[in-house]
Amino acid sequence: MRLPGKKKAGPKKVPLETVFAEEESPLLRYAFGLLGRRELAEEVVQDAFLKLHEHWEEVEIPRAWLFRCVRNFSLNIIRKNQRETLDGEAGERLSSGDRPDKELSNLEAVGLVQTLVAEMDERDRTMVRMKYFQNLKYQEIADQLEMTVGNVGYRLHYLLKDLADRLRKSGIEGGLS
Repeated sequence: MRLPGKKKAGPKKVPLETVFAEEESPLLRYAFGLLGRRELAEEVVQDAFLKLHEHWEEVEIPRAWLFRCVRNFSLNIIRKNQRETLDGEAGERLSSGDRPDKELSNLEAVGLVQTLVAEMDERDRTMVRMKYFQNLKYQEIADQLEMTVGNVGYRLHYLLKDLADRLRKSGIEGGLS
């Protein structure tokens, strides 16, 4: 029962320094996945933390707020760079019917995939790289990682299913176009 005139006590907020220590690396990976350039990613993350500092008292869930901020800052940079790009490749790409909003959605999805893969343990991350970036066969992966072929197939199936579930929960459906 609340006493009249007393505010309900909300959850205690962790210090900003703690949020910075816990979220800087994941935010950098996310921003790098969206932008593809480390210096831009660092700048975007720094700007997000500065903005969080300005709004610290209002923000209830710092992690979600920071990721949304990094996403928005990154998309603004991408949009600005698209407007400034006047080379033939960009004109060709846009004239082929691609919409900038669709391209931004794809970039966001790719960034999220890169972030999720980076969060996997080292062995799983290596397995995904070997299969999908080096195009190795299950037998080659099994030989290099000293696993059975069946175990490689099972593990990759499980990793991709988990990745798809996590993408779906993040609001990304279907494949990248």
